[in-house]
Amino acid sequence: MKKLFFVFLSLFLLNCKPPNNTQFSKEVLQAPILTNDGNLVTFQDLVTSYKGKTVLIDVWASWCGDCIKGLPKLKTIQQKHPKISYVFISLDRNQRAWQNGIKRYRIKGDHYYVEGGWKSIFAENIHLDWIPRYILINPNGKVVVYRAIEADDSDIIEILENQK
Repeated sequence: MKKLFFVFLSLFLLNCKPPNNTQFSKEVLQAPILTNDGNLVTFQDLVTSYKGKTVLIDVWASWCGDCIKGLPKLKTIQQKHPKISYVFISLDRNQRAWQNGIKRYRIKGDHYYVEGGWKSIFAENIHLDWIPRYILINPNGKVVVYRAIEADDSDIIEILENQK
């Protein structure tokens, strides 16, 4: 009986895996995002502004231990691939913590903030289940990696290396 239970539990958990989308939903594209200079834009505006570029998005927060531990890997990728656009979307509890985190950890790239963190329209509609979360978008605007929790994920590295 125990074996049967574990088989069903395993099948259930495998089916609960978040989707590997190649494009964003209408809901996430309409999600409000705050720019580093205080302007409110939609996620669609953000994505559109990088059209024609490869973009690596890092969804993070300054309170997230795994996010901070992953920064050295991300900084290594930034050194190896300087032509890539690096976008950081913070789920910090408030804007002060967000700004302080950028300075404290010397994070280079374009910075955005999502009000509401985990409960935001953005987080809910990208099926956020862990941070850091990395999303890679190609120059055509197609999502080529939808869910990675390590900056040096093999899919991310392979795609970036093949762009050289």
